[in-house]
Amino acid sequence: MYRTHLRLREMGKEDTQTEATQHIEDVRGEPGAMSPRQRQKDELLVFKEEVANESPSVPAELANWIKLNAKDLKIRQKDRCWAAEVVNDFRENLLRFLKSSTDQPFFQNAEFLNTGSYFEKVKIHSPDEFDMMLKLQVRTRLSLSELDGGLFYRISLIRPTRTPVQAFLLENKLTLSSSKVLSEMYRLVRKFLKTYKVPDTSYRWEVNRKRPYSPAVTLSLYRREDNSDELISVDVVPALEVQSWPCPARNGPDVDNWLGKKVWQEIKGLPCFFVPKRLKGRNLSEDAKESWRISFSHIEKKIMMSHGNKKTCCESAATKCCRKQCLMLLKSLIEGLKQRFPKELDRLCSYHGKTAFLHTLCSRFKDSMWSPQKLPTCFMHLVGALEDHAHRADLPHFFVPECNLFSSASFPRRALLFLYNALGEQRREGLPLLRPPAPVPSLIPETVSAETFSERSTERSVMATVDSGFMKLVLVFAVAFMCTLFFET
Repeated sequence: MYRTHLRLREMGKEDTQTEATQHIEDVRGEPGAMSPRQRQKDELLVFKEEVANESPSVPAELANWIKLNAKDLKIRQKDRCWAAEVVNDFRENLLRFLKSSTDQPFFQNAEFLNTGSYFEKVKIHSPDEFDMMLKLQVRTRLSLSELDGGLFYRISLIRPTRTPVQAFLLENKLTLSSSKVLSEMYRLVRKFLKTYKVPDTSYRWEVNRKRPYSPAVTLSLYRREDNSDELISVDVVPALEVQSWPCPARNGPDVDNWLGKKVWQEIKGLPCFFVPKRLKGRNLSEDAKESWRISFSHIEKKIMMSHGNKKTCCESAATKCCRKQCLMLLKSLIEGLKQRFPKELDRLCSYHGKTAFLHTLCSRFKDSMWSPQKLPTCFMHLVGALEDHAHRADLPHFFVPECNLFSSASFPRRALLFLYNALGEQRREGLPLLRPPAPVPSLIPETVSAETFSERSTERSVMATVDSGFMKLVLVFAVAFMCTLFFET
């Protein structure tokens, strides 16, 4: 799409740019009053807007597939209510346990932040995954030392302390140990589950084994029967609250045209959080082994909940947009690609799609560009944007632009080329992975009463009797017909 635009410009089709440039001159004054640097910046903004306005044509059949799949991705209301009831009871009782725990006072002032796709209302298929950040406060000044380019940090105290956080310091009495905090989180959750019972006694929670490089304590909900499948997964992530953003994140994305300067200033006034995630690699330094990764999950949730260029976006049926539907479709496509190519696309995750989506919202910022009628076109534009990021091997982190999520260290070149070709194949063949999937089974098991079972058995018995009598009648008529033919001959 972007290369097509460049070819058109080379062929001399400059009308749109000329009109936009004239508009800039009308606003700012005579051309000579504008500096060359400012003119270059404005022309670049015009070019970005032209590219954003381009809309790939979508065949009618493919458009219908996209719309149908978007409807199928919605979570059933009865599943949503049941899952929310189970998870809310777990969260409230765990928080009550932590606040009353005397053996670890550092967790007594903890609070939960609900983050992730379910709470952003972009979860697809089933409400089977929940993310909870457990907000931990350190009541002393902290020092952040950048480790890798803006995402991973060493966190240290400015001066020694006697507050409860001292139990999680390294030998130097200043550096905060991420591994100690995560291990203590595991211990407390296991202790909590020894006394906690799910309201419906036919279910149970289990703590999963610790996963390498994961900042979460992951729990799974099962039925009490043997060999039960996992019904719900919950990630409990301890997160340190820090009031000031680190330098690499202070510039942030250019969202002035989309969200506005006022909203972005409000967002930058919010605290940021750091989760106990270790840097990947061998022969790590001691600092890298105790690293913390910055998290913007709460900011992403705020953006997703107020995603429009205007405050009235999605407040009524008349102001609906298709932004969230596009993200859900992209998550479904990424999920399908990973299932089809698990080895080749092991590094690919939904966050890559979400990052490309957020960048697309900055360039396609007008609400009119995301009207529900344009869902197929908008989604194909989003797929093209991710494909372009893969082709250029450049996907800047939305909040830390200096960090490239498609760098060779984060995403091997061979895997990135495979992703680029896979996305191109899907686009050329009409997105076969987005064909309407088989119905998702309900999370809530169907319970049949004895009376209902008796009625169904009676119905089956009656139907069997009717079917048997009908077959006998057909057989009699067949024999009589054959005898008639025999005697006539």
